[in-house]
Amino acid sequence: MDTHANPAPANLLGESPVIVAVRSTLLRVATTNLTVLLQGESGTGKEVAARLLAAHSGRSPACFVKVNCAAIPNELLESELFGYEPGAFTGAVKQKSGKFELAGDGTIFLDEISEMPLPLQAKLLQVLQDGEFSRLGGQRSLSVNVRVIAATNVDLRAAVAARQFRRDLFYRLNVISVVLPPLRQRASDIPLLAHHFLDRYSHLYQRSPAPFSSALWRQLCSHEWPGNIRELENLIKRYVVLGDEASLFEELAANLTSGPLERMAPVSPVGSLLDVGRRAAAQAERELMLQALARTRWNRRQAAMALGISYKSLQNKLKALHPAVAEPAAPTPCPAE
Repeated sequence: MDTHANPAPANLLGESPVIVAVRSTLLRVATTNLTVLLQGESGTGKEVAARLLAAHSGRSPACFVKVNCAAIPNELLESELFGYEPGAFTGAVKQKSGKFELAGDGTIFLDEISEMPLPLQAKLLQVLQDGEFSRLGGQRSLSVNVRVIAATNVDLRAAVAARQFRRDLFYRLNVISVVLPPLRQRASDIPLLAHHFLDRYSHLYQRSPAPFSSALWRQLCSHEWPGNIRELENLIKRYVVLGDEASLFEELAANLTSGPLERMAPVSPVGSLLDVGRRAAAQAERELMLQALARTRWNRRQAAMALGISYKSLQNKLKALHPAVAEPAAPTPCPAE
């Protein structure tokens, strides 16, 4: 949990149509008091969106309080959110204010809201409906004037259908719903984001990394990014610290091996020993090719020489694995969406 007074203005970087539309929606609702539900895969920037809402609201001088509902044990979450009175439980020797009180007239960001236990969801519903709550073990109701922003990477409608999330709370949270797009749907923003992280961490760690090669830019732009912006940020951070471009190729190649290529040809669990041997040989050949490509920064001619085969043979083998792997990719910037 983080409590920040005067949160620094946040921004959702990107110029792709999908992120421009999201940013426009957030700025339109920022000055209202409406509850906002941020949805999207992990790493898509839901906390950045929440901070943007807080920074551009009339509440920006007040506190921004973040609570990760998945990071706190269920038995402690209620006392963290609403505080407690002395004697409320063993060890409660003095009064403690909860996060709703600490937020004051500001904003509270409830991340991973789907992880909140059902009994506590009822108490949150009361806050949203009446603007009141009581501390754990307390008898007196306290009023609160706080804006609630919630976030989840779970389909809450499905959770409601499965009776894992209260329907009435879902409708209270879902006043304004904003879906943060995954990075693979805004690939044209990858160069902008990568340069942003390069500048940030070069300054932070006092390093001067070499510019990316065109081959690495092609790989960054074609990668699926299952971890989204967080995965890209961590990869850039490692490059700034280590300065080793080859390690980035190896990581991206490893993700490629366990990603689209694996889904192209699922292995049957039943077969002869000859079939097993053929599959093992094909798997070993694929891994050797990808390792050679990673070491040569995807220079196919150098990789073919290292493998002891012709350039044409390497191209044919890559095309048999996945046509997109064998085709030369366009240099940065990424293709328009």
